[in-house]
Amino acid sequence: MEARRGTSSRGGARLVLLLCVLLMATASMSWAQLQVGFYDTVCPAAEIIIQEEVSKAVSGNPGVAASLVRLHFHDCFVRGCDASVLLDSTPGNTAEKDAQPNTSLRGFEVIDSAKARLEQACFQVVSCADVLAFAARDALALVGGNAYQVPAGRRDGNVSVAQETNGNLPPPTASVSQLNQIFGSKGLTQSDMVALSGAHTIGNAHCSSFSNRLYSYGPTAGGQDPSMDPSYLAALTQQCPQQPATGSDTVAMDPVTPNAFDTNYYANVVANRGLLTSDQALLADPTTAAQVVGYTNSPESFQADFAAAMVKMGGIGVLTGTTGTIRTNCRVPN
Repeated sequence: MEARRGTSSRGGARLVLLLCVLLMATASMSWAQLQVGFYDTVCPAAEIIIQEEVSKAVSGNPGVAASLVRLHFHDCFVRGCDASVLLDSTPGNTAEKDAQPNTSLRGFEVIDSAKARLEQACFQVVSCADVLAFAARDALALVGGNAYQVPAGRRDGNVSVAQETNGNLPPPTASVSQLNQIFGSKGLTQSDMVALSGAHTIGNAHCSSFSNRLYSYGPTAGGQDPSMDPSYLAALTQQCPQQPATGSDTVAMDPVTPNAFDTNYYANVVANRGLLTSDQALLADPTTAAQVVGYTNSPESFQADFAAAMVKMGGIGVLTGTTGTIRTNCRVPN
C-alpha cells in the first residue's frame, strides 16, 4: 500500500508539472500572436489617433503620463492585459476599478476619447487592451521615455471582479521577496521588477500609502522609519500631517523631477529617499541594490531595460485570435 501511495503521489506531481508546462506554453503561444504593426492594414490610423489623444491630455497635465502607465500595469496584473480594469461596476458586481488598490487610478477619460475616435475610424477593430498598451508607451515618450514598439493584437475580456485584485497587485509596503513573488507569478523576473519600479520616477502617491513610515514605527524610532533620510522625512511630515485635512493628499514620487521619466527615482533610493516601503526595500537586497546603483550610472541601460520589461508585461495573459472580444465601449461588456 505504501508503494502504491508513493506511485500515486509521484503521478500526481507529474500531472501538476505537465499542467504547468501546458499553461506556460499556452501563454507563450498567445504572446507570440502579438505583432508590431498589427493595425497597419486593418486600421492604419490607430496608433496616430491614440498618440494624438494622449499628447493632448499630457500637454494639459503632465501627471496624466504616470496615470496611463499605471492603468496599463494594473490591467495586466489582474486577469492579464485584457482591459478588465476599464470596466465599470454594475448593481450586481463590483469591478476592479472600484477595488481599494485601484480607487486612485486616473486617465480613464483619455482612453474613452481615443476609443471613441477609433470606433469612428475603424468600427470594432482596435481593442481597449491595445489602446492601454499604446497609450502607456506614448505617455512615457512625451515625458522622456523611449518610444519603443508595441506588439498588438490583444482582445478584450468581459469580466472584471474587484476581489481579484487581492494578491495580484503589489502593496506599497511590499518587501523584495513579496515583489519577486508577485512579479514572478506573472512571468516577470526580479530584473524586470526593478526596471518597472522605475515608473515611480513620475506621478504622485497618496500620503496614506506611506504614512506608516512617518508615524507608525516603534517608540524607540520616535514613530518614524529610521532608514529614511531625516531631511526628506521632515519634509514629508509637513506635506502629510498625521491628522490630514482630507484623504486625498498626495506628494510627488520624485520630488526632484516629478514630470520627467529619468533615473532620479533610483538616485533617490540610493540616498534613502525612496518614498514607498517597496521602493526603499530595493536598496536592502544586494542583488536589487546593484541594479539600482547601476541605473544611476547608466540612464541608457534603464531606458532600454524598462522598454523591454514593458513589452514583456504587455504580453501577460493576453487574449488573441478568436478568444475575447473587441469592446466598442471600454467601460461596458459587449
